Amino acid sequence: MIKLLRSGDYRLIETRHLTKILFLDQRGIYAWVNAEGIGEILVTSHKQHSADYILALGKYRLYKVIEEPSITNTWHLELSVGIGCWQGYLLPTGLPNNIKKRNEQKLLLRSRIIPTDEVITRVRSSMLPSLAAE
Repeated sequence: MIKLLRSGDYRLIETRHLTKILFLDQRGIYAWVNAEGIGEILVTSHKQHSADYILALGKYRLYKVIEEPSITNTWHLELSVGIGCWQGYLLPTGLPNNIKKRNEQKLLLRSRIIPTDEVITRVRSSMLPSLAAE
């Protein structure tokens, strides 16, 4: 089963301190850092970040995959990187958060983000603009 959890607009920036920041709509702000010995991780951020550089803008989709034979069973984040092109990332523990629910505390401040060639989002070629028309 593949379930679309969220979709919207993303923005990836780099700060003057060379930190990458990922904005998912206005709901999530994550520092995207390379943790030595671990790999790339997303860390929940509550600070305001000013961009020295905009690295990417576009659409995103967040999926949860369960019991699909040809796709890794975990969370998948897909970022559009051009017309009809998507880059997939695996999020083994989901997106980081710090949400307190009733009497229990669900606290996940960081999450691994692993690039993958597994892409769920497909764009039909008929939806793409024709290069011959230009």
